[in-house]
Amino acid sequence: MGVVFCMKRVLLFLFFFTYIFGFSQSKVTDIEAVVIEDKSDPRALEILKKVNQNFTKNSPKSLESYAYKSYEKISLDIDEDSISQYNRFFEDNNLFKKKREKDSLNNISARQIFAKSKLFLWERAQEFLYSTKYGEKINILDNRISGLKQPIYEMIALQQSNREKIPTQLKQENRGLYRFFLTDTLEMDGRKNFVIRFREVNYKKPDKKRKYNGAIYIDTETYGIKKIENFSKNKNDGIITSTWIFYNDKWFLAHETVKLRMNRMAMQEDDKDHPEEKPTKKNKQSFGTYAFLSSRYFDFKTPIPEDKKDFKGYTFSVKNADGKSLDRYRTDPLTERERNTYKTIDSLGKKYNIDNKAQVLSGLLNGQIRVKSLDFAIDEVVNYNSYEGFRVGLKAKLNENFNPYFSPDYYFAYGFKDDKWKYGIGLDMKTTLEKNSYFRVEYYNDVTASGEFYRKLWSFKMRTMNYGNNINNDRYFHFRGASVSYNNDITNALTLVFATRRNLEEAMFDYSFRGRGSSFDNVSTLVTLKYSPNSTNIMTPQGKSLLDQKFPEIYLNYEQSYKTLGGDFNYSRFDLLFLHNFKTMFGTTGFRLYGGMVLGDAPIWKNFTMNGLASTRKDFNFNLTSFLGFATLEGGKYYNDKFVAYYFTHKIPWYFKSFGQNISSFDFVLRGTIGDMKHPEYHQFKFRKLDHLYQEVGLEWTNFLSSYFNLGVFYRVGYYTTPNFKQNFAIQFKLKLLEF
Repeated sequence: MGVVFCMKRVLLFLFFFTYIFGFSQSKVTDIEAVVIEDKSDPRALEILKKVNQNFTKNSPKSLESYAYKSYEKISLDIDEDSISQYNRFFEDNNLFKKKREKDSLNNISARQIFAKSKLFLWERAQEFLYSTKYGEKINILDNRISGLKQPIYEMIALQQSNREKIPTQLKQENRGLYRFFLTDTLEMDGRKNFVIRFREVNYKKPDKKRKYNGAIYIDTETYGIKKIENFSKNKNDGIITSTWIFYNDKWFLAHETVKLRMNRMAMQEDDKDHPEEKPTKKNKQSFGTYAFLSSRYFDFKTPIPEDKKDFKGYTFSVKNADGKSLDRYRTDPLTERERNTYKTIDSLGKKYNIDNKAQVLSGLLNGQIRVKSLDFAIDEVVNYNSYEGFRVGLKAKLNENFNPYFSPDYYFAYGFKDDKWKYGIGLDMKTTLEKNSYFRVEYYNDVTASGEFYRKLWSFKMRTMNYGNNINNDRYFHFRGASVSYNNDITNALTLVFATRRNLEEAMFDYSFRGRGSSFDNVSTLVTLKYSPNSTNIMTPQGKSLLDQKFPEIYLNYEQSYKTLGGDFNYSRFDLLFLHNFKTMFGTTGFRLYGGMVLGDAPIWKNFTMNGLASTRKDFNFNLTSFLGFATLEGGKYYNDKFVAYYFTHKIPWYFKSFGQNISSFDFVLRGTIGDMKHPEYHQFKFRKLDHLYQEVGLEWTNFLSSYFNLGVFYRVGYYTTPNFKQNFAIQFKLKLLEF
């Protein structure tokens, strides 16, 4: 059990190491005794301003093309200075006597491993190609992770360094988090550099006022970044260092090292003469366990031959992932301790089936749990809406372990409030394994909310944020039918889906369309386009995986209904969603612009509900965030056949701490929508069209009370404001991980 527990901890470390050293750590260094005021040195700020102004010019991406390689090594181990002391302690003490059984078996397992090897080791070699014509391409040349035979592709493609981006400490929007002081100039590699010391603003104790968190070295000629050192606040808790080299008049990242303390492992000497006595400080020792990272970049070349085939496919390509060619890229050979790590941890991984556990964790990144040949969708397990009440279900898909080209799937669900079963079955047929390109056939029998904005091709994070959209909307319709579709990633940035469908659709509420009843046959085609030029993707045996969602993004849907093959309608329906965010010295601004239009006659469920989250029956509005929802607007009350809407959010660059470790700030939010309906009389049921500007303003407290939630308060303003304060007011909760 102890080894299993250790391996589980390693797996968690494996997945979250990237987030651990998010460059927020700091340590105090003893430098010259200068009295520091609680404000930045204007000279330092002026230099940093020039660094930001010249960053694009100094960046390698201002070149026509380039190429270089990297070798990275990540491990979990005892501090090197303590290894010999640890081994002496381990050999001199009998840790496994029966009288020591009260000790944690988990600790004993870790002690055994640390005696001869590290607890974890991960090596990776990469090649970086860039062309202004074809963009960036990253080839994973080889990879090896101790304890795992099968690579975790989403993890081996993680980018955690300062490569090609402004370091966190220098970003304009983070300027309020630090205090900067110009302290010196010195020569490094034959070039003169400014030395700017910095510290975090949350150093409140008087004895901290004379100390720093780190240092930034800025080239005096080009204002390029030469080096950054970032220390943790507590002694020996860690250090992060990034170093650049000047090559072909540009600043390339050359070396990064990270050392972060994870926890301490207590060990106690045996008192043979008085075994009954309690432990004392004299016979008790502890050893710190640390996470280590070393990254070296080398073999710089510019310009390079620009061959289109070298840049085809997604941003990341995996050339090899079994570790057999790593010797070619290692900048220094493995130590005996590192070689033992592979032997020890690999054997434990095989014994305790760590591969399967790792696959389960990797599946969570894409919203699924993998169990051998089956992938289970976690977003189908339990949901809640006003029509079905609690909806529980199971959705499973046979993955590439069953067949790399053919992937059947099914789902079934049950709603406790409507007391009905829903189900569907489908089959994906891939045309290639190099990218997402497949045909799909499916049959379904289900219900969904009327007037929904299409969410096809949305990321898992976006879908998760939209789960609460129908908590107060009970206008649902039933659909039963079949569809045939084709999905193709035309490029890394552009995805096309074409589908043809035949459905029997029926309103599940008191409704009639133009006196013709509430049930209709609908034959239609749907074309969906997604354009995401800056997002990072990788192709894996499981399919395409989104590694980093970057903006702008555009989602477009065009549905056309036909009166052929027995269809009852001939309408055209369009909807468009545009996402973007940008950063300035005044903070980070994000916005969503979206809208839709229906041309021709269509039942109410093919029009647009206005995404209200509030209840029409309660005086107090409390809801979870929704990607396109309005906190104060009543759900299921308004419908339009055309509308436009906006969602603006701005992070105010003022940071503070309430208690705990998390830094808080405030986001200002403004949402609005307006539309119209040409023929509301066609729809015989109680609703209103929303033909005046509806607006609400809000303020979100990020990391509310140092938690991982944002608390938002919103108020309705403008035309639809009522005399009732409670109707205009709403409180909203949002999981911080959902971000923008």
